[in-house]
Amino acid sequence: MEHQLPKEKLLLLTSLDLVTDYISACDYLLYQGIVDFLIPNVLRPIPGTLTQAIRNFAKSLESWLTGTVHGYSPILVKSKVCSVVAFSQTLRRYTSLNHLAQAARAVLQNPSQISQMLADLNRVDFANVQEQASWVCECEETLVARLEQDFKSTLQQQNSLEQWASWLESVVHTVLEPMPMGPSSPRPPGSFSSSGPSTARW
Repeated sequence: MEHQLPKEKLLLLTSLDLVTDYISACDYLLYQGIVDFLIPNVLRPIPGTLTQAIRNFAKSLESWLTGTVHGYSPILVKSKVCSVVAFSQTLRRYTSLNHLAQAARAVLQNPSQISQMLADLNRVDFANVQEQASWVCECEETLVARLEQDFKSTLQQQNSLEQWASWLESVVHTVLEPMPMGPSSPRPPGSFSSSGPSTARW
């Protein structure tokens, strides 16, 4: 590329905010595409060898990138490092969620463990829990009671992990939908930013 654009001009060009913003946006699109390819569904079982390979890859990303952008403007370096760190964290988060999902799947397929969970839940005084936590969550008592019953009912039906994920997603939408949206509000699922996707795709 240097025979087309001298390195001095390239360094000057990549120090411009407009250019670094564009590069950053492209980086996030690229990284989101890689995440979607490697882990299209966080609930789907992934071979242990692939999980370890992804985690090793994620662990090395920052050092690899730092070496390749040496000598470029600090603005560009900071932008590239921020995006690759978010990418690395997302890969590690998704592989951890996948591992947790497979453990949960094993439990949900075990009738005796489900029966034990139901017995334990029935011993919990949810009214007392709601009363003590009301100053924090500010949830309506009817909502808490409905979620309690829905949870127990879903557990009794011995639903699959995918069905549980759908139920949890509906709960999130039910609880968050009335909330006013602002700059700090949760982003839509799968939206990639400096902290990675806000939620995993089921």
